[in-house]
Order: sequence, then C-alpha cells, then structure tokens
Amino acid sequence: MTPAHLPRRRSIAVGLSHSPLIGKNDPAPEVVAAVDAAVNAARAFVRAFDPELVVLYAPDHYNGFFYKEMPPFCLATEANAVGDFGSAAGALSVDAEAARAIARGVLDRGVDLTVSARMTVDHGFVQPLEVLFGGIDRVPVVPVFVNGVATPLGPVSRIRALGTAVGEAAAELDRRVLFLGSGGLSHDPPVPVLDGAPPRVADALIEGHPPTPEQRARGEQRVIQAGRDYAAGSTTMLPINPTWDNLVLDTLASGRLEDVDGWSVEWMGAEGGGSAHEVRTWIAAFASLAATGEYRMTSRFYRAIPEWIAGFAVAAAEPEASR
Repeated sequence: MTPAHLPRRRSIAVGLSHSPLIGKNDPAPEVVAAVDAAVNAARAFVRAFDPELVVLYAPDHYNGFFYKEMPPFCLATEANAVGDFGSAAGALSVDAEAARAIARGVLDRGVDLTVSARMTVDHGFVQPLEVLFGGIDRVPVVPVFVNGVATPLGPVSRIRALGTAVGEAAAELDRRVLFLGSGGLSHDPPVPVLDGAPPRVADALIEGHPPTPEQRARGEQRVIQAGRDYAAGSTTMLPINPTWDNLVLDTLASGRLEDVDGWSVEWMGAEGGGSAHEVRTWIAAFASLAATGEYRMTSRFYRAIPEWIAGFAVAAAEPEASR
C-alpha cells in the first residue's frame, strides 16, 4: 500500500551486473547472445517507461573513494567519470536540484547520508548508463555510491534503510523514476585490500593518488589476464556461486527485503566472494521501489560467466498496480 503522504507516481527498478571484462575477455558467442537478449529486454522495459530521472546505485573500485574518507554510501550533486576500461569519461548528467531534494529527504528520514559536490565515478556507474541509454549524458541522474569493497562494511539493514528513504524522497518529486542497481552478483576479482598491503599500495588506497595512463593500463591488463586465468581454472579466486546468486534474486523477487537484514558481512563474503557486497546496490534499488508499495519482478536473467569473473544478472521490476 502506498503511504498516504506520498503522491502516486510510477517508478520501476532494474538490476544490472557490470564487468570491466565485457568486450575484452568474452565467453562463447551463445552466452554473449543470451546476455544481449536480456539486456535488450531491460532496455525496452526502460524505454517504455521513459524515466524522467534515474537514481543510480553503484560501487567504486578505488577510483573515487579511498580509505582517507570511506563512507558507507554517498549521494552526488555532481559527478565525473574517469574513463577506466574503455568506458566513457567526463561529466554525468546529474540533476543537482533533484539530488539535493532527495538528500534532504533521506536525512529527514533519519538516515545519515554523505553528500559529494564533485564525485569521481568509474565503470560501475558508467556501464549501466551506456548499456541502457547509450551514454552518460542522455538522462538526468542522481548517482549514489554504495561501498561494496572497502572494509569495515556496515550491516545490510542500513542499505535497505537507505533505499527506502531514497524511494520515499524520490516519490515526493512527482516524476517517473528508475531505480537502477549496478553490480554483483557473486564474484571475487583481484581487488587490492588495505590489510597487509605493502606501503606503496596502502598509500594509494588511502590517499587515492591518480594513476598515470601507463599505470592504469598495466592495472587493467592485470585484471584482463586474471579473467583469462579464472576462466581457465588456474586461479585461487573463489568460484562463482550460482546457488547464492539465485538466493539473492529469489529474495528480491519475493519482495521480502527484510530478509536481508539477517545477512552478515562475513556470510556474504564467504558465499559470494570479495566483491559480493556489490549486491547492496541491488538491495538499495529494490528497496527504493518497495518504499511506495508492493512490486513484481517482470524479468530475470542469470548466468555464471567466468570470463567476466561474474555471476551475471539482469532483472526488472514494476509496482503491482502496473499489472
């Protein structure tokens, strides 16, 4: 049931996995074709809805957020993409007025929110905008960073609370809003960690020194090679876990989002790998949709794709009232 104090206005949610290895270390053609079909369906779903605003939840991979200050989540009133792994560089089309209004609404609802007036984002934000809209400047967007890598990680219940507060605040804008979650599902890529890191690496993770083009190219090549090794089975990275991935999707499809409050940080990492916490972006997006009423999942695609080091999923949902 829609809360009485919120205007009735449609919203939808889409969850979309990303990978920097897409187009660089692809699986068999039939797998790529299946992914393309699922993405095309999501694109058509979004196009038919014609969103006036996109609230985009995405992680960072130590391109914009570092241990010098590492919030659990952060909303941007301006954002610029670094252009890693061949993704677009430059300014996102951020709706600053809507971003500020949502930020005020979230804070008014008792969720402590960090706000950035100049956020740096990477492929985690850019890929879904490129895939669904053809670029980073095609639709007004409110970017929301959700930490999915840097420890310590907070309880998942706070991510659900964030998504609920954003959904309620966005409803007050009286616009068609797409809540878009980027990331996940199970994957264990070679992401650096602060604990035990050598001094040079630790300093980079804390201070966030921008890499030179040569350093970025070498780092990206290491990730590409890691994907090849992973697909060949010659790696110590945790395997993709389809059972856990489908549990996540089942939970989102059921609408029982309160179930995620019992998911511990340790359990998620053990089941889904070091970057499994990117599913927090999906939880936030679906909680935003659920904030104004029950929903139903209209499409769901999943495939374990070792070449992309990803349990890769695409899912879409709309309010029950849209049936």
